Amino acid sequence: MGSLRCAVDLCSTQRYRLLRSVCGARSSPGTVSMEKARLTPYPREQAATRICMVSSFATELLEIRSKEPSLHVLVIPGNPGIAALYKDFVEALYESLRGQASITAIGHISHSQKDSEHGRLFSLHEQIDHKVDFIEQELQHSEQSIVLVGHSIGAYIGLEVFKRLQNKIKMFVGLYPFLKLNKNSVTQSAIGYIARSSLLSKGVSLFAFFIGSLQPSITRGIVRRFLGHSWSVVAVDVACCHLLKYHTMRNVLFMAMTEFQKLTEEPDWTFVRAKEDKIAFLFGVDDHWGPLSHLEEISKRAPGVTLSVETEGHTHGYCCNEPGSFWVADYIANLIKNRSFIRNN
Repeated sequence: MGSLRCAVDLCSTQRYRLLRSVCGARSSPGTVSMEKARLTPYPREQAATRICMVSSFATELLEIRSKEPSLHVLVIPGNPGIAALYKDFVEALYESLRGQASITAIGHISHSQKDSEHGRLFSLHEQIDHKVDFIEQELQHSEQSIVLVGHSIGAYIGLEVFKRLQNKIKMFVGLYPFLKLNKNSVTQSAIGYIARSSLLSKGVSLFAFFIGSLQPSITRGIVRRFLGHSWSVVAVDVACCHLLKYHTMRNVLFMAMTEFQKLTEEPDWTFVRAKEDKIAFLFGVDDHWGPLSHLEEISKRAPGVTLSVETEGHTHGYCCNEPGSFWVADYIANLIKNRSFIRNN
């Protein structure tokens, strides 16, 4: 990981600024300053996994509980919505916030190692309801405010949750957000074609199950070669144990189908403008799920939203490797510190 942390912020004047806090350049008010790069500190606080029943659905949680929390950060994953993929990120964020916030990553229903729902498929709308139910069940009576962090389609889910629970949510951050379809993306077109076909979805899911049923060393080799050249050992193991399951892949594709149906609509710009001082988005330079054209549209529709572009070369799947996890964790921690949600000591 390089010693230079750079981000491009789109300010209210809608000009781009390159932030180089390590180089000594000053960040103007409202911009997001990035901390100096660090080596991975060991040992660090380890995130724990537990199963929580939310509205009768088994839900995988990955969490670190603070002894004296000032707030609670809830991480909503993309698709696949496997909480364990965010292990490095959750631990890095807890460390960046100096243990002053509890961190929870919540998995999507049936994006899990065990088929607790017996093959049932869950839509985007049902996954949104699930996150609202979790907050109302587990966090509604907590004294701590909630910072929502949504990755990819999790950013869309997070905005919908924010709309329903406005009095409880302190701030929302969308990471590499997938908020509307990108008609120029070949990848999205291909996934959409497969997801719309029940036959193709079943075939892809069976193939994933077959790969997952091979000897573990062979499965890991295939995953690393075709899915995760730069993935961490943790991410590769999670993919082998959770993603390469028939029920998980079927739910991934079914949810994708419902995403593509819903995201033909425009985001709720009225809500975004109303809460623009509590919303931030981080985009990637070359991300077809959240292209910079979408950033430019947000800047025009809701100029008060905090918008940043990560320029260090981390990918949409930042959580699958340590450098990306550390960088994004520092980005979020600085947003929280700059807004004085925790003690800045």
